[in-house]
Amino acid sequence: MLRIRKRLNAIIHHGRSSGHQPEILRTRTRHRPLLPRCLCGVCLVFRVCSKLFNYYRPTCTYLARGSCSCFNVSTICSFAAFARRMAAFVEYDGCNFLRQRLMLATLSSKAVRISNIRAHEDNPGLREFEASYIRLLDKLTNGATIKINETGSVLTYIPGIILGGRVEHDCNDERGIGYYLEGVMALAPFSKVPFHLTLRGVTNNNKDPSVDFIRVSTLPLLRRFVAGEGLELKVKKRGVPPMGGGEVIYVCPTLRVVRPLQLSDGGKIKRIRGTAFTVRVAPALANRIVDAARNVLNKVIPDVYIYTDHFKGVDAGKSPGFGLCLVAESTTGVMLAVDQTANEKSDSQDHSLPEELGQKTAMMLLDEIWRGGCVDSRNQTLALLFMALGQRDVSQIVIGELTTYTVEFLRHLRDFFQIVYRIQPHHTKQQSASKSGPEEVEENSEDEEVAETGPKYLMSCVGAGYTNLSKAIL
Repeated sequence: MLRIRKRLNAIIHHGRSSGHQPEILRTRTRHRPLLPRCLCGVCLVFRVCSKLFNYYRPTCTYLARGSCSCFNVSTICSFAAFARRMAAFVEYDGCNFLRQRLMLATLSSKAVRISNIRAHEDNPGLREFEASYIRLLDKLTNGATIKINETGSVLTYIPGIILGGRVEHDCNDERGIGYYLEGVMALAPFSKVPFHLTLRGVTNNNKDPSVDFIRVSTLPLLRRFVAGEGLELKVKKRGVPPMGGGEVIYVCPTLRVVRPLQLSDGGKIKRIRGTAFTVRVAPALANRIVDAARNVLNKVIPDVYIYTDHFKGVDAGKSPGFGLCLVAESTTGVMLAVDQTANEKSDSQDHSLPEELGQKTAMMLLDEIWRGGCVDSRNQTLALLFMALGQRDVSQIVIGELTTYTVEFLRHLRDFFQIVYRIQPHHTKQQSASKSGPEEVEENSEDEEVAETGPKYLMSCVGAGYTNLSKAIL
């Protein structure tokens, strides 16, 4: 050790005294060929770490003039890949929240190992829809390393650089296209080139958010963080379970940094809009859905308008079905949406009637409005993620009751980015006035009963200052 330390000190002293002049050192070892070496700080650290971690890669090349080119793009990328390999794996057990872990691992460039994936079941390992999502990540990134054991119960993922560009992918019909879009929309703004993603599969089902839900609720939320134009979602074909056949195109521009968010006023609901779709069934079913939904919603607000969307022919997918998506817009621009699709033939449940589906979707929307907040329950994780990746400034948002998916997401956010949210109960003006005195409570008891909503929480954090280093700069 003493000889190695003296040698390193001599190299550092020579490099400083020579004014960062490169020198070619030819050392013959047992397993390493003769390679030129440089004495700059980047290459020196690289060589020392290579000896310590048994990892060797030529670091820099020499230009014709003999100057060091350590700071070119290829060398910086190789050094970043080496740093990712040196980092310890983030260990998890079980198949739950697989998309969260892979998405955060890609953004943080931290390797993750997931073990015991359905290890105690009769059919262990990854399912087809999970493998399809992993293949989609492989298409969208460059340099990623994915290893799966023979039984599929252990997944090792070393992330690469998010490239973007034009990508086409056929999704598994067990889950909807919304399952894949949710895991991709958080990665798209941090790609090297703008996203132009074409996904084929099931566009509407009851397990995942539909494409209509993403278009009317998720995209307006994403526009609060992604500046500029070009963010859109086009529905070319509709497809329902079990055979799918739908097609959507998702386009997203790139950004350098994320803007902080201050969203604490949910406002009051001013109008409700919706879309009732039908594929390979009679168009009159859409009118029955609209009438049933309006019978419930018109008792609350008069401004209700629901469009009908009928697909036929090639654009109608491969299976018959119908569904409804409703969105409530507030005075401050907050969108709260829900969606529902008719049960497929393979389900054990009874077939859905248009009147039952319309009434059920309307009641789901009223329940979402009762929960309140500035985002709906399905978009809580997306808002909290972009707030954590924002600039080093305070971001705040008011949301309703935290879902189980959001609670686990906060734990994963702490593991990958060391970001912890401050959670405080949020009281509206009417709720705070009710606590001022018993006399005021008696006077305004009727108004409070009408305006009473679910518990709300003020989520605040300081952004991590995440920067998109892959974005091309002109």
